[in-house]
Amino acid sequence: MSDSDAGLDGALFPLAARLVAPGAVHLPGWLDEGRQRALLAACREWARPPAGLRTVRTPSGPMSVRQLSLGWHWYAYGYARTVVDGDGAPVKPFPRWLGEWAGEAVAAGLPEEAPPAGAFDVALVNHYGPDARMGMHRDSDERSPAPVVSFSLGDACVFRFGTAESRGRPWTDVTLRCGDAFVFGGPARLAYHGVPRTLPGSGPPALGVVGRLNITVRVSGLADP
Repeated sequence: MSDSDAGLDGALFPLAARLVAPGAVHLPGWLDEGRQRALLAACREWARPPAGLRTVRTPSGPMSVRQLSLGWHWYAYGYARTVVDGDGAPVKPFPRWLGEWAGEAVAAGLPEEAPPAGAFDVALVNHYGPDARMGMHRDSDERSPAPVVSFSLGDACVFRFGTAESRGRPWTDVTLRCGDAFVFGGPARLAYHGVPRTLPGSGPPALGVVGRLNITVRVSGLADP
């Protein structure tokens, strides 16, 4: 049975860390309930304007996922200190504690790729409604090869992880559930990945998330001019 076919088994029986590809590790249930609630509360504050949750527009059209940035503002396709494709406000600061969590996840999944303490300085918060998707893409706008760390809250999703060579097959579908972390770096740092679908209504009701929240934490390698 593949991970994407596991249904609710992962929620009933905790899964061990799984190497999805060289340099890519799935850490099921990495965020305990306390951290889930703390991260959700922070996301709700970050989502408020100014520099709050917005619809991202790319050359191919608007994304179905809504997004906000911390530390550096991501837009298609670069980084800035202000929301250049939105309200123009300064980007919200990147919280040190979130970088510490990301460092802990890297140490748990890819210890040989761990960046120096305090290196994480960017986060993208994505909100998926029931029909939202994310096409296959690479996280290639950073100047640092340090790993990317992804945290999931709310509804589960099918996370499609491919190769660095193309958007097509081969790929592996992984079910990411509330509280999961996913780390990719080293040979997988520039792998194409996406979310072909979410599983509406699959999140824990007690947490109170509508849809899916995904928080990706990165090292930009950027410096102000």
